[in-house]
Amino acid sequence: MLPGPIIEQLIDIVGESRLLLGDDDLQRFGIDRTTLWKAAPCAVVLPGSTAEVQAIVRLANQCNLAIVPSGGRTGLSGGAVAKDGELVVALDRINQVIEFNPMDRSVTVGAGMITAKLQEFAEQQGLFYPVDFASSGSSQIGGNIATNAGGIKVIKYGMTRSCVAGLNVINGAGDILELNKGLAKNNTGYDLRHLFIGSEGTLGLICEATIQLARPPVEPCVMVLGVQDFAAIMDVLKCFSADLDLTAFEFFSQQALDKVTAHRGHAAPFETQTPFYALLEFEKTNDTVLDKAMALFEVCVDNGWVLDGVLSQSLTQAQNLWKLREDISETLWHWQPYKNDISVRISRMPDFIKEVDQLVARQYPDFEIVWYGHIGDGNLHLNILKPEALSVDQFHAKCVNVSSEIGQLLAKYEGSVSAEHGVGLLKKDYLHYSRSAVEMDLMRSIKRAFDPNHIMNPGKLFD
Repeated sequence: MLPGPIIEQLIDIVGESRLLLGDDDLQRFGIDRTTLWKAAPCAVVLPGSTAEVQAIVRLANQCNLAIVPSGGRTGLSGGAVAKDGELVVALDRINQVIEFNPMDRSVTVGAGMITAKLQEFAEQQGLFYPVDFASSGSSQIGGNIATNAGGIKVIKYGMTRSCVAGLNVINGAGDILELNKGLAKNNTGYDLRHLFIGSEGTLGLICEATIQLARPPVEPCVMVLGVQDFAAIMDVLKCFSADLDLTAFEFFSQQALDKVTAHRGHAAPFETQTPFYALLEFEKTNDTVLDKAMALFEVCVDNGWVLDGVLSQSLTQAQNLWKLREDISETLWHWQPYKNDISVRISRMPDFIKEVDQLVARQYPDFEIVWYGHIGDGNLHLNILKPEALSVDQFHAKCVNVSSEIGQLLAKYEGSVSAEHGVGLLKKDYLHYSRSAVEMDLMRSIKRAFDPNHIMNPGKLFD
């Protein structure tokens, strides 16, 4: 419980109604979508401006009070968990469009803006915000930036990092930093903006972001292809990407499809059942694109890679096919999955997948395994579903042992233990598989420079 004088000072900053102390609010704001830790913040505060955020951070430094930043709380790695009496600073109220510049095709928004709202705003301006994923309806821009979120269109548009033209942040010392100021070219030394992208709130709080928007895509076409194995997926990717400019290339297993169709009521793409499915999207830029796509499909069938397939004939059908992939993550939360969000270079994917598949089959013979991911950019989501007979702690203990083995494989193939969901509490013990000791020391030095009193999201990324 916060001492009375600190409560009074927080009320002076944000107002009494913006300081939340009730158990329901503490539980709601004190945790993300991971279920391994119990929320135990001392309070939740909802500032409405950058000035209020700055005042909160300065007070936290004076009182040696740890801060956990809170966005949409859709994270999957425990990055927004407040379990040790921290003060949760929720950016929900800082959610406005601050400035739109049509000439620059950029928009400055508050960190609390919901991703889908930014997508809608861009569409209203005849533009496009390309970062998209299953939680776009609840995730916030600040959280996306703090975890460098990816999603389904990375192979064409890149990660969140590619869209961030400027940031307004409060560092751990309470200083306001205006980073890059929306410039397209700025060759004046270290670009501190990029330190905050993917920092998971360990360096400070993101308050505003200038986002670079794109021209809207031409009519999207979606294909779902049934394939016989992992190797065939890579063959299909190589075949299509050589002749088509793909905007997305996803995959999911039959187990994933079964879960989505059963629990979401979606129709299967075709009658044939196959071990895996590839979903690819491209733009109908001219009349010959569809002919080319069908010719490539026939090549894949002739080579035995593809067993069946469907091509969208309308925007509605394209959207419905996408739901088969996009709704997987939300569906799987019914089983409290242990998630591995991993990546390697595409060229190393076939050999890596073979070894991971063997490892999983050996170590989890009795567990239900669900595969899906953004295979076009080398990102795999390995989901281990919790059996009803096991408690969360028992289940986690079994999964942790194998995570170390997967980490060793990632080190062998020079991959990443977290492709897009961050490190947080869940993966910090495995960070050394992706980062050298020298890199880890440098990251700790950077944190000390921006957060000298170690109050910003302590225990995340590293201790």
